[in-house]
Amino acid sequence: MKKTAKQIMTASVVAAITISNMNSVLVHAAPSRRVTSVLPQAGFTYALGDNQVSLSTLQNSIDEEESSSGKGSSKKSGKSGNHGDSSTISKSVADKIELSSAVTDATPNASNITESLLRDILNATGSASGDESGSDEQSQDDSEKQNVDNFVVAKVEGYVNIRDNPSETNTEKIGKLPNKALGTLLEEKDGWYKIKSGDVTGWVKAQYCIVGQEAAEYAEDVATQMGTVNTQEGVLKTRKEPGTDADVMGYVAPDEQVIILAEEEDSSGQKWYKISMEEGDVYICAEYVKPWLDYKVAESNDAEKKRLAEEKAKTDANKKAASKNTSDKAVGKDYKSAASYTTETSSIGSAVAEFAKQFVGNPYVYGGTSLTNGADCSGFVMSVYQNFGVSLPHSSSADRTQGAAVDGLANAQPGDIVCYSGHVAIYIGGGQIVHASTAKTGIKISNADYRKVLAVRRIL
Repeated sequence: MKKTAKQIMTASVVAAITISNMNSVLVHAAPSRRVTSVLPQAGFTYALGDNQVSLSTLQNSIDEEESSSGKGSSKKSGKSGNHGDSSTISKSVADKIELSSAVTDATPNASNITESLLRDILNATGSASGDESGSDEQSQDDSEKQNVDNFVVAKVEGYVNIRDNPSETNTEKIGKLPNKALGTLLEEKDGWYKIKSGDVTGWVKAQYCIVGQEAAEYAEDVATQMGTVNTQEGVLKTRKEPGTDADVMGYVAPDEQVIILAEEEDSSGQKWYKISMEEGDVYICAEYVKPWLDYKVAESNDAEKKRLAEEKAKTDANKKAASKNTSDKAVGKDYKSAASYTTETSSIGSAVAEFAKQFVGNPYVYGGTSLTNGADCSGFVMSVYQNFGVSLPHSSSADRTQGAAVDGLANAQPGDIVCYSGHVAIYIGGGQIVHASTAKTGIKISNADYRKVLAVRRIL
Protein backbone atom coordinates (compact mmCIF):
# COMPACT_ATOMS: atom_id res chain seq x y z
CA MET A 1 0.00 0.00 0.00
CA LYS A 2 1.38 3.41 -0.93
CA LYS A 3 2.20 5.83 1.92
CA THR A 4 -0.55 8.29 1.01
CA ALA A 5 -3.21 5.60 0.77
CA LYS A 6 -2.05 4.15 4.07
CA GLN A 7 -2.25 7.55 5.75
CA ILE A 8 -5.72 8.12 4.31
CA MET A 9 -7.04 4.83 5.65
CA THR A 10 -5.46 5.34 9.08
CA ALA A 11 -6.64 8.91 9.45
CA SER A 12 -10.11 7.92 8.22
CA VAL A 13 -10.38 5.37 11.01
CA VAL A 14 -9.20 7.92 13.59
CA ALA A 15 -11.68 10.47 12.28
CA ALA A 16 -14.54 8.00 12.52
CA ILE A 17 -13.65 6.97 16.07
CA THR A 18 -13.53 10.51 17.45
CA ILE A 19 -17.08 11.36 16.41
CA SER A 20 -19.45 12.17 19.26
CA ASN A 21 -23.21 12.45 18.85
CA MET A 22 -23.00 12.84 15.07
CA ASN A 23 -25.33 10.17 13.72
CA SER A 24 -24.91 11.43 10.17
CA VAL A 25 -21.22 10.57 10.26
CA LEU A 26 -20.79 7.55 12.52
CA VAL A 27 -23.06 4.69 13.48
CA HIS A 28 -22.06 3.26 16.85
CA ALA A 29 -22.56 -0.45 17.36
CA ALA A 30 -21.81 -3.22 19.79
CA PRO A 31 -18.54 -5.16 19.76
CA SER A 32 -18.14 -7.42 16.73
CA ARG A 33 -20.92 -5.57 14.91
CA ARG A 34 -20.68 -3.17 12.01
CA VAL A 35 -19.40 0.34 12.70
CA THR A 36 -19.54 2.44 9.60
CA SER A 37 -17.60 5.60 8.98
CA VAL A 38 -19.99 7.16 6.49
CA LEU A 39 -18.34 9.51 4.06
CA PRO A 40 -20.16 12.70 3.02
CA GLN A 41 -22.82 11.86 0.45
CA ALA A 42 -21.53 14.61 -1.83
CA GLY A 43 -18.31 12.68 -2.16
CA PHE A 44 -19.98 9.86 -4.07
CA THR A 45 -22.05 10.23 -7.21
CA TYR A 46 -23.29 7.75 -9.74
CA ALA A 47 -25.35 7.84 -12.89
CA LEU A 48 -27.43 4.93 -14.09
CA GLY A 49 -28.90 4.54 -17.52
CA ASP A 50 -32.61 4.83 -18.22
CA ASN A 51 -32.96 1.20 -19.24
CA GLN A 52 -32.44 -0.43 -15.84
CA VAL A 53 -33.22 -3.95 -14.73
CA SER A 54 -34.73 -3.76 -11.27
CA LEU A 55 -34.66 -6.67 -8.85
CA SER A 56 -38.44 -6.76 -8.89
CA THR A 57 -38.41 -7.07 -12.68
CA LEU A 58 -35.76 -9.75 -12.39
CA GLN A 59 -37.86 -11.70 -9.88
CA ASN A 60 -40.99 -11.30 -12.03
CA SER A 61 -39.10 -12.70 -15.00
CA ILE A 62 -37.99 -15.67 -12.94
CA ASP A 63 -41.51 -16.22 -11.62
CA GLU A 64 -42.94 -16.03 -15.16
CA GLU A 65 -40.47 -18.64 -16.39
CA GLU A 66 -41.21 -20.94 -13.46
CA SER A 67 -44.92 -20.64 -14.15
CA SER A 68 -44.50 -21.35 -17.84
CA SER A 69 -42.33 -24.36 -17.08
CA GLY A 70 -44.77 -25.78 -14.55
CA LYS A 71 -43.41 -24.56 -11.22
CA GLY A 72 -43.92 -27.07 -8.44
CA SER A 73 -44.34 -30.00 -10.77
CA SER A 74 -40.68 -30.89 -11.17
CA LYS A 75 -39.22 -33.72 -9.18
CA LYS A 76 -36.39 -33.24 -6.77
CA SER A 77 -33.34 -32.51 -8.87
CA GLY A 78 -29.62 -32.34 -8.41
CA LYS A 79 -28.93 -35.82 -7.10
CA SER A 80 -27.30 -36.53 -10.42
CA GLY A 81 -25.41 -33.23 -10.29
CA ASN A 82 -27.63 -31.44 -12.79
CA HIS A 83 -28.22 -27.86 -11.61
CA GLY A 84 -28.88 -26.20 -14.95
CA ASP A 85 -26.38 -24.40 -17.17
CA SER A 86 -23.39 -22.37 -16.04
CA SER A 87 -25.19 -19.02 -15.87
CA THR A 88 -26.56 -17.78 -12.55
CA ILE A 89 -29.94 -17.02 -14.10
CA SER A 90 -31.95 -18.18 -17.07
CA LYS A 91 -31.13 -16.98 -20.58
CA SER A 92 -34.08 -14.62 -21.04
CA VAL A 93 -33.44 -12.92 -17.71
CA ALA A 94 -29.72 -12.77 -18.49
CA ASP A 95 -30.51 -11.09 -21.79
CA LYS A 96 -32.55 -8.44 -20.00
CA ILE A 97 -29.69 -7.77 -17.63
CA GLU A 98 -27.14 -7.71 -20.45
CA LEU A 99 -29.14 -5.03 -22.28
CA SER A 100 -29.43 -2.88 -19.17
CA SER A 101 -27.19 0.16 -18.93
CA ALA A 102 -27.41 -0.22 -15.15
CA VAL A 103 -24.90 -3.03 -15.31
CA THR A 104 -22.49 -1.87 -17.99
CA ASP A 105 -19.88 -1.32 -15.26
CA ALA A 106 -19.24 2.30 -16.17
CA THR A 107 -20.69 5.60 -15.02
CA PRO A 108 -19.48 9.21 -15.29
CA ASN A 109 -18.41 11.58 -12.55
CA ALA A 110 -18.04 9.06 -9.74
CA SER A 111 -15.68 10.21 -6.95
CA ASN A 112 -12.82 8.42 -5.25
CA ILE A 113 -11.55 8.85 -1.70
CA THR A 114 -9.21 11.80 -2.08
CA GLU A 115 -6.97 13.78 0.22
CA SER A 116 -9.43 16.67 -0.06
CA LEU A 117 -12.29 14.42 1.07
CA LEU A 118 -10.13 13.18 3.96
CA ARG A 119 -9.62 16.76 5.13
CA ASP A 120 -13.38 17.30 4.96
CA ILE A 121 -13.92 14.29 7.24
CA LEU A 122 -11.29 15.48 9.72
CA ASN A 123 -12.77 18.97 9.83
CA ALA A 124 -16.34 17.66 10.18
CA THR A 125 -15.40 15.49 13.16
CA GLY A 126 -13.19 18.07 14.84
CA SER A 127 -10.18 15.80 14.46
CA ALA A 128 -8.17 18.11 12.23
CA SER A 129 -5.57 20.15 14.06
CA GLY A 130 -4.35 23.60 13.26
CA ASP A 131 -5.37 25.81 10.34
CA GLU A 132 -6.57 23.66 7.44
CA SER A 133 -7.21 26.61 5.14
CA GLY A 134 -3.87 26.23 3.39
CA SER A 135 -2.73 23.43 1.13
CA ASP A 136 0.85 23.18 2.40
CA GLU A 137 1.98 19.55 2.22
CA GLN A 138 4.01 19.82 5.42
CA SER A 139 0.95 21.02 7.36
CA GLN A 140 -1.04 18.07 6.02
CA ASP A 141 1.69 15.62 7.02
CA ASP A 142 1.83 17.13 10.53
CA SER A 143 -1.96 16.84 10.86
CA GLU A 144 -1.92 13.18 9.77
CA LYS A 145 0.95 12.43 12.15
CA GLN A 146 -0.94 13.95 15.08
CA ASN A 147 -3.96 11.78 14.31
CA VAL A 148 -1.74 8.69 14.16
CA ASP A 149 -0.12 9.61 17.48
CA ASN A 150 -3.57 9.66 19.10
CA PHE A 151 -4.46 6.18 17.87
CA VAL A 152 -5.14 3.43 20.46
CA VAL A 153 -6.02 -0.27 19.96
CA ALA A 154 -6.86 -2.87 22.60
CA LYS A 155 -4.60 -5.90 22.58
CA VAL A 156 -5.95 -8.20 25.27
CA GLU A 157 -7.69 -11.52 25.77
CA GLY A 158 -11.42 -10.82 25.69
CA TYR A 159 -11.78 -7.18 26.67
CA VAL A 160 -10.43 -4.48 28.97
CA ASN A 161 -12.71 -2.65 31.37
CA ILE A 162 -13.21 1.08 30.91
CA ARG A 163 -13.42 2.99 34.21
CA ASP A 164 -14.55 6.45 35.15
CA ASN A 165 -11.20 7.20 36.88
CA PRO A 166 -7.60 5.98 36.45
CA SER A 167 -7.67 3.43 39.26
CA GLU A 168 -8.90 -0.10 40.00
CA THR A 169 -10.21 0.89 43.41
CA ASN A 170 -13.12 3.18 44.22
CA THR A 171 -13.98 3.49 40.52
CA GLU A 172 -16.91 2.44 38.41
CA LYS A 173 -16.75 0.20 35.35
CA ILE A 174 -18.58 2.14 32.66
CA GLY A 175 -17.89 0.05 29.56
CA LYS A 176 -15.78 -2.52 27.76
CA LEU A 177 -13.10 -2.15 25.10
CA PRO A 178 -12.98 -5.49 23.23
CA ASN A 179 -9.79 -7.01 21.89
CA LYS A 180 -8.74 -5.28 18.64
CA ALA A 181 -11.20 -2.42 19.24
CA LEU A 182 -10.09 1.06 18.18
CA GLY A 183 -10.18 4.38 19.99
CA THR A 184 -8.67 7.84 20.34
CA LEU A 185 -6.10 8.59 23.05
CA LEU A 186 -7.05 11.72 25.03
CA GLU A 187 -4.72 11.65 28.02
CA GLU A 188 -2.08 9.51 29.79
CA LYS A 189 -1.67 9.28 33.57
CA ASP A 190 0.20 6.86 35.85
CA GLY A 191 -0.05 3.85 33.55
CA TRP A 192 -3.58 4.61 32.41
CA TYR A 193 -4.95 5.92 29.11
CA LYS A 194 -8.00 8.11 28.88
CA ILE A 195 -9.69 7.16 25.61
CA LYS A 196 -12.79 7.79 23.55
CA SER A 197 -14.23 4.85 21.65
CA GLY A 198 -17.76 4.25 20.50
CA ASP A 199 -20.13 5.78 23.03
CA VAL A 200 -17.64 5.66 25.93
CA THR A 201 -15.04 8.09 27.28
CA GLY A 202 -13.02 6.71 30.20
CA TRP A 203 -9.81 5.15 31.46
CA VAL A 204 -8.15 1.82 30.55
CA LYS A 205 -4.92 0.26 31.81
CA ALA A 206 -2.14 1.15 29.39
CA GLN A 207 -0.62 -2.35 29.55
CA TYR A 208 -3.61 -3.72 27.63
CA CYS A 209 -3.37 -1.26 24.72
CA ILE A 210 -0.98 -0.15 22.02
CA VAL A 211 -0.82 3.42 20.76
CA GLY A 212 0.62 5.62 18.01
CA GLN A 213 2.24 4.25 14.89
CA GLU A 214 2.26 0.67 16.23
CA ALA A 215 -1.49 0.89 16.81
CA ALA A 216 -2.06 2.42 13.38
CA GLU A 217 -0.21 -0.41 11.65
CA TYR A 218 -2.03 -3.00 13.75
CA ALA A 219 -5.35 -1.36 12.86
CA GLU A 220 -4.73 -2.06 9.20
CA ASP A 221 -4.89 -5.76 10.03
CA VAL A 222 -7.93 -5.66 12.34
CA ALA A 223 -10.08 -3.26 10.31
CA THR A 224 -11.82 -4.84 7.32
CA GLN A 225 -12.16 -2.77 4.15
CA MET A 226 -15.78 -3.12 3.07
CA GLY A 227 -17.84 -1.70 0.23
CA THR A 228 -21.57 -1.14 -0.25
CA VAL A 229 -22.90 -1.55 -3.79
CA ASN A 230 -24.55 1.74 -4.70
CA THR A 231 -26.68 1.16 -7.81
CA GLN A 232 -30.21 1.91 -6.60
CA GLU A 233 -32.25 -0.97 -8.08
CA GLY A 234 -29.87 -2.05 -10.83
CA VAL A 235 -27.83 -5.22 -10.34
CA LEU A 236 -24.05 -4.98 -10.76
CA LYS A 237 -21.97 -7.43 -12.75
CA THR A 238 -18.93 -9.13 -11.29
CA ARG A 239 -16.03 -9.83 -13.64
CA LYS A 240 -13.28 -12.44 -13.76
CA GLU A 241 -10.70 -9.70 -14.31
CA PRO A 242 -10.80 -5.89 -14.10
CA GLY A 243 -12.38 -4.55 -17.29
CA THR A 244 -15.67 -4.70 -19.14
CA ASP A 245 -14.25 -7.20 -21.63
CA ALA A 246 -13.68 -9.80 -18.91
CA ASP A 247 -16.09 -12.70 -18.40
CA VAL A 248 -19.15 -12.03 -16.23
CA MET A 249 -19.02 -14.24 -13.14
CA GLY A 250 -22.23 -13.21 -11.40
CA TYR A 251 -24.30 -10.32 -10.10
CA VAL A 252 -24.41 -8.23 -6.93
CA ALA A 253 -27.63 -6.68 -5.65
CA PRO A 254 -27.89 -3.02 -4.63
CA ASP A 255 -26.96 -2.28 -1.00
CA GLU A 256 -25.00 -5.53 -0.80
CA GLN A 257 -21.93 -5.30 1.46
CA VAL A 258 -18.75 -7.00 0.27
CA ILE A 259 -15.15 -7.31 1.44
CA ILE A 260 -12.72 -5.30 -0.70
CA LEU A 261 -9.47 -7.22 -1.13
CA ALA A 262 -7.60 -4.88 -3.44
CA GLU A 263 -7.92 -1.98 -5.84
CA GLU A 264 -6.77 -2.32 -9.45
CA GLU A 265 -7.06 -0.46 -12.75
CA ASP A 266 -7.91 -1.79 -16.19
CA SER A 267 -6.11 -0.81 -19.37
CA SER A 268 -8.20 2.36 -19.69
CA GLY A 269 -7.39 3.54 -16.18
CA GLN A 270 -10.84 2.64 -14.78
CA LYS A 271 -10.66 1.67 -11.08
CA TRP A 272 -11.96 -1.75 -10.01
CA TYR A 273 -12.31 -3.44 -6.64
CA LYS A 274 -11.31 -7.04 -6.16
CA ILE A 275 -13.93 -8.53 -3.85
CA SER A 276 -14.66 -11.79 -2.09
CA MET A 277 -17.80 -13.53 -3.37
CA GLU A 278 -19.16 -17.06 -3.47
CA GLU A 279 -17.80 -17.49 -7.01
CA GLY A 280 -14.34 -16.66 -5.67
CA ASP A 281 -12.34 -13.44 -5.99
CA VAL A 282 -13.99 -11.29 -8.65
CA TYR A 283 -14.00 -7.64 -9.74
CA ILE A 284 -16.62 -4.89 -9.67
CA CYS A 285 -16.42 -1.35 -10.97
CA ALA A 286 -15.35 0.89 -8.08
CA GLU A 287 -17.57 3.72 -9.27
CA TYR A 288 -20.63 1.79 -8.11
CA VAL A 289 -19.22 1.11 -4.65
CA LYS A 290 -19.10 3.20 -1.48
CA PRO A 291 -16.11 2.04 0.62
CA TRP A 292 -16.11 1.97 4.42
CA LEU A 293 -14.22 0.34 7.27
CA ASP A 294 -15.62 -2.34 9.56
CA TYR A 295 -14.01 -2.43 13.01
CA LYS A 296 -14.75 -2.81 16.72
CA VAL A 297 -15.26 0.00 19.22
CA ALA A 298 -16.13 0.20 22.90
CA GLU A 299 -19.63 -0.24 24.25
CA SER A 300 -20.99 1.35 27.40
CA ASN A 301 -22.65 -0.82 30.03
CA ASP A 302 -25.98 0.89 29.40
CA ALA A 303 -25.70 0.35 25.63
CA GLU A 304 -24.81 -3.31 26.17
CA LYS A 305 -27.83 -3.88 28.41
CA LYS A 306 -30.11 -2.20 25.88
CA ARG A 307 -28.69 -4.21 22.96
CA LEU A 308 -29.00 -7.53 24.78
CA ALA A 309 -32.58 -6.73 25.76
CA GLU A 310 -33.48 -5.83 22.18
CA GLU A 311 -31.85 -9.00 20.82
CA LYS A 312 -33.66 -11.15 23.38
CA ALA A 313 -36.94 -9.55 22.38
CA LYS A 314 -36.26 -10.40 18.72
CA THR A 315 -35.44 -14.05 19.36
CA ASP A 316 -38.36 -14.43 21.79
CA ALA A 317 -40.72 -13.03 19.15
CA ASN A 318 -39.31 -15.42 16.55
CA LYS A 319 -39.72 -18.40 18.89
CA LYS A 320 -43.31 -17.39 19.59
CA ALA A 321 -44.00 -17.09 15.86
CA ALA A 322 -42.42 -20.49 15.21
CA SER A 323 -44.49 -22.17 17.91
CA LYS A 324 -47.68 -20.95 16.25
CA ASN A 325 -46.85 -20.86 12.55
CA THR A 326 -44.45 -23.71 11.75
CA SER A 327 -45.85 -25.23 8.59
CA ASP A 328 -47.23 -28.76 8.58
CA LYS A 329 -47.45 -28.76 4.78
CA ALA A 330 -44.78 -30.38 2.64
CA VAL A 331 -42.97 -28.02 0.27
CA GLY A 332 -43.40 -30.50 -2.56
CA LYS A 333 -43.23 -34.14 -3.51
CA ASP A 334 -40.45 -36.07 -1.76
CA TYR A 335 -40.02 -33.36 0.89
CA LYS A 336 -41.09 -33.28 4.53
CA SER A 337 -42.81 -30.37 6.22
CA ALA A 338 -41.06 -28.12 8.73
CA ALA A 339 -43.36 -29.37 11.48
CA SER A 340 -42.27 -32.96 10.88
CA TYR A 341 -38.77 -32.07 12.10
CA THR A 342 -39.88 -30.55 15.40
CA THR A 343 -39.85 -32.87 18.38
CA GLU A 344 -39.97 -32.51 22.14
CA THR A 345 -36.34 -33.54 22.45
CA SER A 346 -34.80 -31.46 19.66
CA SER A 347 -34.31 -27.71 19.58
CA ILE A 348 -36.17 -25.59 17.05
CA GLY A 349 -32.78 -24.62 15.61
CA SER A 350 -31.97 -28.26 14.92
CA ALA A 351 -35.33 -28.63 13.22
CA VAL A 352 -34.47 -25.67 10.96
CA ALA A 353 -31.13 -27.26 10.07
CA GLU A 354 -32.61 -30.68 9.32
CA PHE A 355 -35.43 -29.18 7.26
CA ALA A 356 -32.92 -27.13 5.21
CA LYS A 357 -30.64 -30.11 4.52
CA GLN A 358 -33.30 -31.96 2.52
CA PHE A 359 -32.98 -29.42 -0.31
CA VAL A 360 -29.31 -30.18 -0.98
CA GLY A 361 -28.82 -30.75 -4.69
CA ASN A 362 -31.52 -28.33 -5.81
CA PRO A 363 -30.52 -25.45 -8.10
CA TYR A 364 -29.23 -21.97 -7.37
CA VAL A 365 -31.13 -19.16 -9.13
CA TYR A 366 -30.15 -15.52 -8.70
CA GLY A 367 -33.10 -13.65 -7.18
CA GLY A 368 -34.98 -16.90 -6.61
CA THR A 369 -36.77 -18.01 -3.44
CA SER A 370 -37.99 -21.50 -4.37
CA LEU A 371 -36.52 -24.31 -2.28
CA THR A 372 -37.29 -26.78 -5.05
CA ASN A 373 -36.91 -24.85 -8.31
CA GLY A 374 -34.13 -22.45 -7.36
CA ALA A 375 -33.09 -19.86 -4.80
CA ASP A 376 -30.12 -17.62 -4.18
CA CYS A 377 -28.34 -17.60 -0.82
CA SER A 378 -30.57 -15.18 1.08
CA GLY A 379 -33.65 -16.45 -0.74
CA PHE A 380 -32.83 -19.94 0.51
CA VAL A 381 -32.39 -18.79 4.12
CA MET A 382 -35.52 -16.65 3.93
CA SER A 383 -37.66 -19.48 2.54
CA VAL A 384 -36.40 -22.04 5.05
CA TYR A 385 -37.27 -19.78 7.96
CA GLN A 386 -40.56 -18.82 6.35
CA ASN A 387 -41.62 -22.44 6.82
CA PHE A 388 -41.06 -21.91 10.56
CA GLY A 389 -43.19 -18.78 10.67
CA VAL A 390 -40.22 -16.39 10.82
CA SER A 391 -39.80 -13.51 8.36
CA LEU A 392 -36.26 -12.64 7.22
CA PRO A 393 -35.16 -10.17 4.54
CA HIS A 394 -34.10 -11.26 1.06
CA SER A 395 -30.64 -9.76 1.57
CA SER A 396 -27.44 -11.31 2.89
CA SER A 397 -26.28 -7.94 4.22
CA ALA A 398 -29.56 -7.31 6.06
CA ASP A 399 -29.35 -10.80 7.57
CA ARG A 400 -26.30 -9.60 9.53
CA THR A 401 -28.62 -7.57 11.78
CA GLN A 402 -31.29 -10.21 12.40
CA GLY A 403 -31.82 -12.00 15.70
CA ALA A 404 -29.01 -11.90 18.27
CA ALA A 405 -25.24 -11.77 17.90
CA VAL A 406 -23.28 -14.99 18.46
CA ASP A 407 -19.63 -14.72 19.43
CA GLY A 408 -18.01 -16.60 16.57
CA LEU A 409 -18.38 -20.00 14.94
CA ALA A 410 -17.12 -21.75 18.07
CA ASN A 411 -20.40 -20.80 19.76
CA ALA A 412 -22.71 -21.42 16.79
CA GLN A 413 -25.68 -23.75 17.15
CA PRO A 414 -27.76 -25.51 14.47
CA GLY A 415 -30.18 -23.07 12.89
CA ASP A 416 -27.96 -20.01 13.34
CA ILE A 417 -27.25 -18.04 10.17
CA VAL A 418 -23.64 -17.46 9.14
CA CYS A 419 -22.86 -14.31 7.17
CA TYR A 420 -20.00 -13.83 4.71
CA SER A 421 -19.07 -11.19 2.16
CA GLY A 422 -22.11 -11.11 -0.14
CA HIS A 423 -23.35 -14.46 1.13
CA VAL A 424 -25.35 -16.12 3.92
CA ALA A 425 -25.87 -19.73 5.05
CA ILE A 426 -27.53 -21.85 7.74
CA TYR A 427 -25.34 -23.56 10.34
CA ILE A 428 -26.17 -27.27 10.71
CA GLY A 429 -23.69 -28.27 13.42
CA GLY A 430 -20.34 -30.06 13.34
CA GLY A 431 -18.65 -27.02 11.80
CA GLN A 432 -20.79 -27.19 8.65
CA ILE A 433 -23.35 -25.06 6.83
CA VAL A 434 -26.02 -25.65 4.19
CA HIS A 435 -26.36 -22.91 1.59
CA ALA A 436 -27.38 -21.98 -1.93
CA SER A 437 -23.85 -21.59 -3.22
CA THR A 438 -23.50 -20.92 -6.95
CA ALA A 439 -25.17 -21.84 -10.23
CA LYS A 440 -22.54 -24.54 -10.75
CA THR A 441 -22.98 -26.20 -7.37
CA GLY A 442 -26.56 -25.39 -6.34
CA ILE A 443 -27.61 -25.95 -2.73
CA LYS A 444 -24.89 -27.81 -0.88
CA ILE A 445 -23.15 -28.47 2.43
CA SER A 446 -19.76 -26.88 3.16
CA ASN A 447 -17.39 -26.30 6.05
CA ALA A 448 -18.49 -23.14 7.83
CA ASP A 449 -14.98 -21.68 7.91
CA TYR A 450 -14.35 -22.04 4.18
CA ARG A 451 -14.49 -18.24 3.91
CA LYS A 452 -14.03 -15.35 6.34
CA VAL A 453 -17.09 -15.14 8.58
CA LEU A 454 -18.45 -11.63 9.13
CA ALA A 455 -21.17 -12.51 11.65
CA VAL A 456 -23.11 -15.35 13.23
CA ARG A 457 -26.71 -14.56 14.19
CA ARG A 458 -29.17 -16.55 16.29
CA ILE A 459 -32.70 -16.27 14.93
CA LEU A 460 -34.51 -18.59 17.36
